[in-house]
Amino acid sequence: MVDTTACLCRVDTGLKTVAGAKRYVPGTKLCLRPDIKPSIHPTRNKPARGDRSRNQSPLLPGLPDDLAIACLIRVPRVEHRKLRQVCKRWYRLLVGNFFYSLRKSLGIAEEWIYVIKRDRDGKISWHAFDPVYQLWQPLPPVPREYSGALGFGCAVLNGCHLYLFGGKDPLKGSMRRVIFYSARTNKWHRAPDMLRRRHFFGSCVINNCLYVAGGENEGVHRSLRSAEVYDPNKNRWSFISDMSTAMVPFIGVVYDGKWFLKGLGPHQQVLSEVYQPENDSWYPIYDGMVSGWRNPSTTLNGKLYALDCKDGCKVRVYDEVTDSWSKHIDSKMHLGSSRALEAAALVPLNGKLCIIRNNMSISLVDVSKLEDLKGSSAEQLWETIAGKGQFKTLVTNLWSSLAGRNRLKSHIVHCQVLQA
Repeated sequence: MVDTTACLCRVDTGLKTVAGAKRYVPGTKLCLRPDIKPSIHPTRNKPARGDRSRNQSPLLPGLPDDLAIACLIRVPRVEHRKLRQVCKRWYRLLVGNFFYSLRKSLGIAEEWIYVIKRDRDGKISWHAFDPVYQLWQPLPPVPREYSGALGFGCAVLNGCHLYLFGGKDPLKGSMRRVIFYSARTNKWHRAPDMLRRRHFFGSCVINNCLYVAGGENEGVHRSLRSAEVYDPNKNRWSFISDMSTAMVPFIGVVYDGKWFLKGLGPHQQVLSEVYQPENDSWYPIYDGMVSGWRNPSTTLNGKLYALDCKDGCKVRVYDEVTDSWSKHIDSKMHLGSSRALEAAALVPLNGKLCIIRNNMSISLVDVSKLEDLKGSSAEQLWETIAGKGQFKTLVTNLWSSLAGRNRLKSHIVHCQVLQA
């Protein structure tokens, strides 16, 4: 499961231009980036770089390697899987940090939507959507330990690594296991296990560190207070302060640098807590943001958004001045209230809000233009880019609402955005 091919990210440590990387490209193997796991970049005994360079053909015949790289980084992401299969040199280039750091610095890196679903038989599958070509792309299967897991976490680190962690195996119970998928290599890798076994917990990412808290532990069936953090630079987990009260979270969001959690306590009471990473402290919270907060929700450009109806065609905005959810963005084109049309995720995508529904239909809301409307209709801010359901008629929507509630073939459990 672990990819052992070394990368070209050494050039990222000091070089700023494509030309400056030329002498490293022919065959460098050593990875010096601290944010990349050494476990997936083992050192191998190879001939000296100069010996390898003299025997290698150019990346593109007739071009020096720096110009060849300048061409390859502009190839659309949808073709990268094919580029990696051309030859070993292209493969090493396209799985390294240097290649994708150049794409990001030039503003040509692409964001894809990754959707993890649970089928009717309980099996986990996942799908990647390319919003540029509006196509679903193939992915390697989810590793066996998560093919039927319940209550596991999902988060993105370094912009290109999708982590699955914890959860409950139907046979073995609660897990500490952590794995991650790299959008650059298109493969799954192992990461250090969590410190505690837990499922149905809360998780978030702050400053590129992964936080988990609360949840349940198989065998005791009780809520947990413990919390921990994973730092990819140090490649290890550490405990942080316990929560004020044990909780099984059902909603969470990072807003204003703090982690807000809302869930059920030991006696099934609704609890809300906020975590401040600066002083490693938890405290209860009961303000207007929490009281009117619904799932799914996310932050974009410093503002907090949440969906206000089942099909996700109405978005609410939190107003910090009035401490209330006063603003609304309504598409006026509601799809229905069936489980199949239910909005399961709200994520930022290319500076817009992205709404993903259980039937895999996807809508975008350009909130950057909200202030320019000056009271006009917000319908023009909405755009449908994928999936079923967006062109349903009123009759079809009505039938779906009546007949589709208990006939959902699958539903979304997690949704993330990866950049490459």
